[in-house]
Amino acid sequence: MTATAAPHVPVLLRPILDAVAPMSGTWIDGTMGAGGYTRAMLDAGADLMIGLDRDPLAHEMAAEWGAAFGDRLRTVKTVFSRMDEVAQGVDGVVLDLGVSSMQLDRADRGFSFMRDGPLDMRMGDEGATAADLVNTAPEGVLADILHRYGEERAARRIARAILRTREETPYTTTLQLAETITANLPRSKPGQSHPATRSFQAIRIAVNDEFGELIEGLHAAERALAPGGWLAVVTFHSVEDRAVKRFLAARSDTGGGGSRHLPERAALIPGFDRVSRAISPSEAEVAANPRARSARLRLARRTDAPAGEVTRRQLGLPEAVNSEGKR
Repeated sequence: MTATAAPHVPVLLRPILDAVAPMSGTWIDGTMGAGGYTRAMLDAGADLMIGLDRDPLAHEMAAEWGAAFGDRLRTVKTVFSRMDEVAQGVDGVVLDLGVSSMQLDRADRGFSFMRDGPLDMRMGDEGATAADLVNTAPEGVLADILHRYGEERAARRIARAILRTREETPYTTTLQLAETITANLPRSKPGQSHPATRSFQAIRIAVNDEFGELIEGLHAAERALAPGGWLAVVTFHSVEDRAVKRFLAARSDTGGGGSRHLPERAALIPGFDRVSRAISPSEAEVAANPRARSARLRLARRTDAPAGEVTRRQLGLPEAVNSEGKR
């Protein structure tokens, strides 16, 4: 794939553009990737898009497609959890969570169990790889990662198998790991996902600290947005969607209430106004882009209240697990 290719189709883009119309002002695309949202928002009338991504490939691609937009596009190589260090008082933030199609489609990035490649899985070019994790982590840590981040019921069995295999041959490729996982699970039935899906998801989340990025990114977005600014978050699995839902519920809570069974709570000043319930893709969008099937969009608008804090536990995110087994 060349740097000019644009394999990523932005999901639930139309509901975002419809909600914020007329598009204007300065927006942050915290997960720029191949630039699908950024380009569409510039075409729709955004005055300035600030595209953030930790992946060098995203910036190589943007150097080519972005030339047409001149100084209306600014790109920064960083994680979206630091967006408030890049810009303040912006009119909108869009986040498309999860792995990008341009990463999945490249075997050399090591995300896919369908294509053989180096066992990497990093969304950027820094830090430990998936091979580092599976070749060095204790059995208990591996099992916790598979269970907590991938909801894999056979986490213990898979972790034991990984340790047995790596004693003889360290893991270096994606198919090597996928074979171990598949050998320790029942054969999938027609229509079911590949047996390695949950484990690869879990390892990818651990390698990239995706849940840590999510909670810090939501807080950073709240700090970066101007009063009236829009937050649009697209998720692709239930754990992330639940976390975003709980974050917005906590930060749009006004307190008060109470009943004869529960005491009245102190009044709160909400940081967001929720615009709608979760928005799902239309049948037409799913037919045109199967990746959209599990996507959910949540929209909110920033108030003029000071930014607040929501804990990992409040968001329902699994506890963090590191290579030493500490949480």
